[in-house]
Amino acid sequence: MKPLTAVKKVSYSVRKNSFSGKRNENKILENISFEVERGEILGIAGPSGGGKTTLAKLLAGILEPSQGKIITNFSKTEQRIANSVQLLFQNSEEIINPFRKVKNILVEALQQKNGKPIFNEEKLIGLLVEVNINDNFLDKYCMQLSGGQRQRVALARLLAVEPEILILDEPFSAQDVESQLNLLLLLKKINSEKGITFICISHQENVLHKLTSRIIRISEGKLVSDQVKKKTDA
Repeated sequence: MKPLTAVKKVSYSVRKNSFSGKRNENKILENISFEVERGEILGIAGPSGGGKTTLAKLLAGILEPSQGKIITNFSKTEQRIANSVQLLFQNSEEIINPFRKVKNILVEALQQKNGKPIFNEEKLIGLLVEVNINDNFLDKYCMQLSGGQRQRVALARLLAVEPEILILDEPFSAQDVESQLNLLLLLKKINSEKGITFICISHQENVLHKLTSRIIRISEGKLVSDQVKKKTDA
């Protein structure tokens, strides 16, 4: 069976002008290769500034590789390919506007998936249930929610378009142990019930060990290890 995504000798560089007028090339990622299997939970670990978030943006199609290629084998039709990979940024406000109501955020996501406005209250409630939020949050403004609640609304918004891959960038940042555990259990549940492939990026490798089936490590823009991890209970 073909992998869901194959990263083949991918490099990414940024060219910058120096004070002398010369254009210098800053290599952020160099010769990265790995595969992502359908339905797996993959962890990407490494120190800050090592290129993890850049790799996430490449996988999500936000950036294009300078060299190499990323091959995908999605099951969706051509017009829905754009929805197949979704990225949950560390800052949920990059996905949800704090001045909008939760229901409007979710309705917009359903419109993105279906190509037309849809208001289906049962579907909206179902999305909140999937991320363990009470349905009375539909009429709340996002600014009224806690950071953890905004993160779950952002997650519900991404689930609304039914992605095949969901990339999480530092989802456990600034969370206490209990909040981390609750999120771990939620992500495992979504993966098990919906079959969504997760790529979880974090510098907190101890947390990744509790969630992922495999961890690759990125340091100074290079892949330094790719290790299969046996799932354990959180």
